[in-house]
Amino acid sequence: MLNALFLDPAVSGGPETYLRELLPALHHEEPEARLSVATTRSGARALVADGWSEFCDVHALPCEDGQRLRRTLAEQVLLPRLARRVGAQVLHSMASVAPVRPRSPTVITLHDVTFILRSTFDRITTAGMRTIIVRAARDADVLVAVSAAARDEICSVLGLDPARFLVVPHGAGRPPRAGLPQVSSSDVRERYGLGGGRVMLCVGAKRPHKNQALLLRALPLMPPDVLLVLAGHAEPYERLLRSLARELEVADRVRFLEYVPDGDLEALWRLAGCAVFPTLGEGFGLPVLEAMSRGVAVACSDLPVLREVGGDVAHYFPPGSPEAAARAIQDAWADRRAEAAGIERASQFSWEASARGHWDAYERAVAGRAAP
Repeated sequence: MLNALFLDPAVSGGPETYLRELLPALHHEEPEARLSVATTRSGARALVADGWSEFCDVHALPCEDGQRLRRTLAEQVLLPRLARRVGAQVLHSMASVAPVRPRSPTVITLHDVTFILRSTFDRITTAGMRTIIVRAARDADVLVAVSAAARDEICSVLGLDPARFLVVPHGAGRPPRAGLPQVSSSDVRERYGLGGGRVMLCVGAKRPHKNQALLLRALPLMPPDVLLVLAGHAEPYERLLRSLARELEVADRVRFLEYVPDGDLEALWRLAGCAVFPTLGEGFGLPVLEAMSRGVAVACSDLPVLREVGGDVAHYFPPGSPEAAARAIQDAWADRRAEAAGIERASQFSWEASARGHWDAYERAVAGRAAP
């Protein structure tokens, strides 16, 4: 059973991609295995509407991701009961937070500790999450990290043993959906007011650790025909970004987009001369591979985890320097090898390989619990 109580459809970002790409790959690798997913009410409706009932059991628990008390009750009490009732051999919590008394063999994916190191949630929420994560992780049968860099940082901050982890990288994000109607570039330019400008695209929720403010400060250092498109869920940080854009007198060169339909996003990828990710901390960096897999040049923060993902293809900059970011972006834009090299780099990451790594984790969890 997969714990997907984080799911807020079209808002959950990376964890939602992880769920939506991994679970079908798990089914493909082991079609005889019985898979189930426990999620929010809205998450269950979305998954059933997308046909997931054909290859897994979808269970809705009475909560939504933003309902912190209800979600905590569902995760800590109702989820373990559900796992026992359906006879789950393994309970896999996919987004760091997990039941502290699961009673079933458990696997937990710990993505990162950005919420501890950076201002992401309020103090009470951060303290509560840290307590639950550490308690659950110490008793888990197997821990999964999605990159070696994330594993090392998690162990350093939470005091966990690296030997307890399996490093299982993600695939290359969400590929274009089969049968997706193609949206023309001209339609997208008109819909989002892009005119004839050159597009610099940043995909990600507007949160302080995503550091989109750096791109606003870099924009005046770039040619005046460059437009910055910030596509992702609008959180309170967006108000600061809009205020900063006005202060820097670049508001007319920035487009703040909320949820973007898949067809529009694919058109934006095609329009982008460069994809930029100025993040201060990540567990993996799915947007880097999503851009590369589409042949888009990438400039991103010089972090160990993004080096692990982007290799020698991405152009890196220190995430505190607008000047360095502007130079890296323009170097990426002029990089003639970016398309072929990016596609080749992204092809080294697959959800099939990720699924095999997860099946290994599940088997270890069951074997470890049976050994005594």
